[in-house]
Amino acid sequence: MESLNLEKIDSENMHKIYEDWPNISKTYFEKDFEKIKVSNINHIIFVGMGGSGALGDIFSSILSKTNMHVCVVKGYNLPKTINKNTLVVTISISGNTDETNTVLENASKLNCKLIAFSSGGKMEQFCKDNNIEFRKIDKFHSPRASFPSFLFSILNVLLPIIPIQEKDIQETIKKLEEVKKQISKEDLSENNIAISLAKWISNIPIIYFPWGLESVAIRFKNSLQENSKIHVIIEDIVESCHNGIVAWERKSNVQPIMIRGTDDHFKTKEKYKILAEYFRQNKIEYKEVFSVEGNILTKIISLIYLLDYVTIYKSILEGIDPSPVKSIEYVKKRINSQEKMD
Repeated sequence: MESLNLEKIDSENMHKIYEDWPNISKTYFEKDFEKIKVSNINHIIFVGMGGSGALGDIFSSILSKTNMHVCVVKGYNLPKTINKNTLVVTISISGNTDETNTVLENASKLNCKLIAFSSGGKMEQFCKDNNIEFRKIDKFHSPRASFPSFLFSILNVLLPIIPIQEKDIQETIKKLEEVKKQISKEDLSENNIAISLAKWISNIPIIYFPWGLESVAIRFKNSLQENSKIHVIIEDIVESCHNGIVAWERKSNVQPIMIRGTDDHFKTKEKYKILAEYFRQNKIEYKEVFSVEGNILTKIISLIYLLDYVTIYKSILEGIDPSPVKSIEYVKKRINSQEKMD
């Protein structure tokens, strides 16, 4: 796998944006955004689809061990539990996501706090027209590649109201630099752990995840689908031991990948150990991917960085351009044409 292949197959140079993720993260966390000024918030709803929705999943994960009630909405409907102590955070990297803009419009009529994030589009205009708090963030290449600019900008803006310390965010950025050295195109040998896993994936991966790292599994699934153009399954490791494991009683080409946190609950570690034993006894090849040491944000973002690189390398190995998403464009065009008819 030569560097030339990356340049040749990745027509829009997505990999170059990934090379810069640590720097982008640092830049946007330190950017002079106006911080949010709200109080008495005990319920946050993150709204978004695709890459934007994955950001909501991440906030749900990092806030999972706090007393903050967090919901993630991927669709058109808000929960009925909204009140004056609720903050609705709408995220659309393009600014034109139909579902998210619909929720934003509906939320603007309710007794709740609101803030919106996008690179512009219809969302920016709606916020200007309706005096809704809005932050404009730069898009890099595509929504999925814009992950660090949006994540660290939102962390920057919401820092006064979310129970995460600045030192934890700085630790995450530092760890990204370390991970980059292990997975970037500077080393395209088998020693590159991202390339090694990408080469191993030859069929449909099933991704097992522990509580707290669901956002990593969702992001890995989405990126494999968009970048590598392959089908993917994800399952909670604990829940799977009550149902999903039975499917392994039949011969399958599905490939298990276990995402593991360094400090998973001891009962979760026990489930992983048992499942690994089952795979070995039944001669089912599997892979384990362990998080780095650190706070929950560091674990999540470092895993996402590694696994997103896997999806890019997988696409290059298959001779597939990771950038185009023709099927998504088809759906968007159909939605737009339907809106014009209506």
